[in-house]
Amino acid sequence: MAAGSSTSVEGARLKHAVLVGAGRMGSAMARGWIQDLGAAGVGRLSVVESAPTEDVTDAADDKLIVLNPPPEPADILVLAIKPQSFARAVDDLKAWVSPQTLVVSIMAGVTIARISSALGCEKVARAMPNTPGAIGMGVTAFALSPACSDAESLATGHLLEPLGLVIGPLKEEQMDAVTAVSGSGPAYVFLLVEALAAAGRSAGLGEATANALARETIVGAGALLGNSPESPADLRKAVTSPGGTTAAALDVLMSGGGMPDLMRKAVDAAVRRGQELSREAEKK
Repeated sequence: MAAGSSTSVEGARLKHAVLVGAGRMGSAMARGWIQDLGAAGVGRLSVVESAPTEDVTDAADDKLIVLNPPPEPADILVLAIKPQSFARAVDDLKAWVSPQTLVVSIMAGVTIARISSALGCEKVARAMPNTPGAIGMGVTAFALSPACSDAESLATGHLLEPLGLVIGPLKEEQMDAVTAVSGSGPAYVFLLVEALAAAGRSAGLGEATANALARETIVGAGALLGNSPESPADLRKAVTSPGGTTAAALDVLMSGGGMPDLMRKAVDAAVRRGQELSREAEKK
């Protein structure tokens, strides 16, 4: 399944969904659901959060959602808490779970097996969003436990759509690579802006000018990429005149040990660290 826009769920029973954690990602999902609960397959939304954001509080005031209600088994339980908080939250989370509950987790590094064992549930979706999801322009990939059917796959997609493009289901063993590419990827882009601005200052530009040129170049290039049917390689070639300034720069960036090699090493390092974190979480 791949999804990127709201999809009707007419004919399906609207479910009671519980969101635990309303930080940046949790709040982004809640905002999308609040706009159209039915499109997300949700008829009743409960949010469990000690410090909810203002828009979530306002929605609760309008009776669209209920804040911190007494726990009861839900149709869907969305875990948007920090991975390190999971172990100490397990006992409280169990009160929301029945054998039929679909648990959707966006906790990095916490495996399906760990969630299933800790909460005593079989239907689990493990998802990895990224920070642009906070403005609805992210990408989220997900994997499912064997007990999940097409119905759970569709439900998971609908729930994640407020964050942006949804890709899945994938194999769970691919999730560390997903984390390394798209989960961590925004940081690589932000570093590119920093490095490009620093290079501009080194070439003689003032700080404000270098920062503005670097920032808006990346913002504009991303928008062009998002609105063009051409591949990144084709767009790169369109900017590169033979023997010109761009070609001279790319000769450096694409040489041995340059950007392609560095990116492979960076992603490999992130994959290894993700695997280590998963093993550490299993021991808790």
